[in-house]
Amino acid sequence: MSALPLWTPDAMRSAMRAEANGALPQAITGISIDSRTLAPGDSYFAIRGAVHDGHDFVAAALKAGAALAVVGKAQAGKFAPDAPLLVVDDVLAGLVELARASRERLEGQVIAVTGSVGKTSTKEALLHVLSAQGQTHASAASFNNHWGVPLSLARCPATARFAVFEIGMNHAGEISPLVKMVRPQVAVITTVEPVHLEFFSGIEAIADAKAEIFEGVEPGGAVILNRDNSQFARLNGRARDCGISRIVSFGVDRKSEARLLEVSLHATCSAVHAKILGHEVTYKLGMPGRHIAMNSLAVLAASSLAGADLALAALSLSQLVPAAGRGVRRTLVVPGGEITLIDESYNANPASMAAALSVLGRTQIGSQGRRIAVLGDMLELGPAGAKLHAGLNDAIKAEHIDLVYCCGPLMRKLWDALSTGKRGGYADSAASLEAQVLAALRAGDAVMIKGSFGSKMKTIVSALEKRFPGKAAFDEAAV
Repeated sequence: MSALPLWTPDAMRSAMRAEANGALPQAITGISIDSRTLAPGDSYFAIRGAVHDGHDFVAAALKAGAALAVVGKAQAGKFAPDAPLLVVDDVLAGLVELARASRERLEGQVIAVTGSVGKTSTKEALLHVLSAQGQTHASAASFNNHWGVPLSLARCPATARFAVFEIGMNHAGEISPLVKMVRPQVAVITTVEPVHLEFFSGIEAIADAKAEIFEGVEPGGAVILNRDNSQFARLNGRARDCGISRIVSFGVDRKSEARLLEVSLHATCSAVHAKILGHEVTYKLGMPGRHIAMNSLAVLAASSLAGADLALAALSLSQLVPAAGRGVRRTLVVPGGEITLIDESYNANPASMAAALSVLGRTQIGSQGRRIAVLGDMLELGPAGAKLHAGLNDAIKAEHIDLVYCCGPLMRKLWDALSTGKRGGYADSAASLEAQVLAALRAGDAVMIKGSFGSKMKTIVSALEKRFPGKAAFDEAAV
């Protein structure tokens, strides 16, 4: 953390054109939009969400140690006359203005990441490798939407050497205003896949929406594109239309500037030999999966373009670990032995589901163990949803998955496509499937749980962790 305060109230007031109320502190150490998790010294922004209005929690935020609260003019009268407040016309708009001011003062290198699959893991990998070389700020969790991006940018210390922002979308037009706020020197598109098809006419329309990231790239900046992806030529053309001349591609294709030369995939890691911007590097990846190996090429290319040391960045990748709900592994103790739990419950689409099944297919199991996939609906796929769910059967057969448990109306299509021997169980919801999964597991199994966030597959992960102790906890209890 920077030794300097994140903001002064005067700087915030000026950036947001706010009115001051009450006795304001000398410094602000953080920005929060959640009264339950804010730290003392934070500035609390009372944003109105889809369910709750942040103004209802201002008193709780101040009681919890918030240095001040940013509130809307229409609601300012409901608070104590001496409450430390900055009053604006609209709180979210005020946060956006603060984010713009944050970007204006930032002298470090800024990287923006988008893509149909792998945004968060790529952003986290960049945070990991760049943090070893200088002060690095990055979006928390998946804060990649209309409030997450300005919140992440407003939280960025002025002294950061590197800043990494994830930018997401599920409709056309969403990325453009966000990337113009972030103004990256380097923009990464991990891949374009058939996701959010409910809102797009096809994959070309998705590519066009992702290409909006080019609109905010700083003059002289660079973009990094997946040359192996079907939409590479389209994206390349869009980047050039935006006046971007430095286009770096990654992939297996021989023309890639960040090229995968060789990869050895293992159950819990990978060994990679690559050529990055003219330099050959060999490195270990701390996470398994060919998709992770591919995106590591983009990570190293972006790090190098941002001025980081390539060799040190590659070395750092050996310590890479997955984010919560994106491949985290736990060893659980069951009667007679152990099982491996792979938590992929955060989200899912056809491409990420195939990648997760591939990782499960390489996971080691015990002598009597089985590879078990527990799958929930992939959402926002529109009319293609039924076909895409049934199509997962090809990956299940290719990866030699032993048993499949399905829940949700869309996963019924996969259930119907499965051979009888691979059918573990089906239920309408994750909660209804939970008991079947818990009863079926035995020592030596490896179980991977995945579905879209709305499918609530975390329910089954939590049930397993509650029923069976983790190995570390079991060992501690024995001691």
